[in-house]
Amino acid sequence: MTSTRRGRIRNVIRLAPLLLAGALAFAAPGAAGAQINGPDAASWQHPGGASIDWFAVRASGHEFAIVKATESLNYVNPYFVQDGIGMRAAGIARGAYHYADPTQSPEAQAAFFASTAAPVIAGGLPPVLDIEHSGGLPPAALIDWTRRYLNSVQALTGRQPIIYTYPNFWRTAMANTTEFSNYPLWIADYNGGAAPGPLPGGWRHWTFWQYTDSGRIPGVNAAIDLNYYGGGLGDIHVFGNPFGS
Repeated sequence: MTSTRRGRIRNVIRLAPLLLAGALAFAAPGAAGAQINGPDAASWQHPGGASIDWFAVRASGHEFAIVKATESLNYVNPYFVQDGIGMRAAGIARGAYHYADPTQSPEAQAAFFASTAAPVIAGGLPPVLDIEHSGGLPPAALIDWTRRYLNSVQALTGRQPIIYTYPNFWRTAMANTTEFSNYPLWIADYNGGAAPGPLPGGWRHWTFWQYTDSGRIPGVNAAIDLNYYGGGLGDIHVFGNPFGS
């Protein structure tokens, strides 16, 4: 072995930790080729009362799911409990969302959602506020409604909520306010690209990206929203341990 060859080997050894670190960074959640996938579901994904086979969903590579729990002050997804149990049994990181009705009290809706979704929120992903219509409120009033809802849910659950929204809705109905940019963002953007477009509201990063509303996956007998996890909540798998809290 010549001295030149020995020098090359020493250089490779020195570079090995850096190469390993780079590989791990590339494989982090949200990196190309290492996307963590998951659907979100509501009653629409149960046509004719059909169940979702969450074991088939998990076996097809989907590692998290977020299910609608409540809407306004009087609607509970009739499949919320069975889906919550199914996700837990399959080892899927599970979450729950509330569909906002800005015409009704935000505090009352927060209490309604928190009490209904408590079993999922306790050991699953943080609670989600789905805000995508204004209820006729002008931006200042809608911003106030959102603030009050988020504060109430956090006080009731002890967890910072996630905000789900669309870019155009936030830029118009919410006047592109940056007040909530410290909350995790779940952005819906069906642009057909490899990432969401420019984020609204001063957000610099997304936690979840809903990239289609017409996906098809094993275990679900209807079209379904599909999402990527972009990091920000740590190892998402800890929210899917069926033997955890």
